[in-house]
Amino acid sequence: MTSRAGEGAERDEEAVARFVERFAAEMTAAGMQRMASRVFAALLADDDASMTSAELGKQLQISPAAVSGAINYLTQVSMVGREREPGSRRDRYRLHNEIWYATFASRDQVLTRWERTLRDGARSLGEDTPAGARITETAEFFEFLQTELVGVMDRWRESRGAAGGS
Repeated sequence: MTSRAGEGAERDEEAVARFVERFAAEMTAAGMQRMASRVFAALLADDDASMTSAELGKQLQISPAAVSGAINYLTQVSMVGREREPGSRRDRYRLHNEIWYATFASRDQVLTRWERTLRDGARSLGEDTPAGARITETAEFFEFLQTELVGVMDRWRESRGAAGGS
């Protein structure tokens, strides 16, 4: 297959398939659903970062139901968007721009909710009890993580601006 972005450069499809499976395995080991990991890695490796259900099924040799389940999960966690092909009834699934930035930025909202719930829990249990102290420490960790994450995200944006961003 000729790379669309590579000015005629040939892609080694076996090497691409090995990369997709290897990266998917890494994501699965980190806790992501296996099929969602495979679909995400396939989209990541695609020059356009978008494929139809049929294309995903063919490339990964999986059923339409497996593609659907993976896409539902990836859409739910805001890693993939669904768009209609012009003049067609088929959907295309596309990685969001700045996927990692957006993914980590959305985690900030999750951390905020967890921190609030933990602080409420610590008050309910009594902050001076062993469980209350443990939950307070966990809430403080999430608060610290959020502060650090904001700084990391800002530095990332700055580095992309200095590099001409893409």
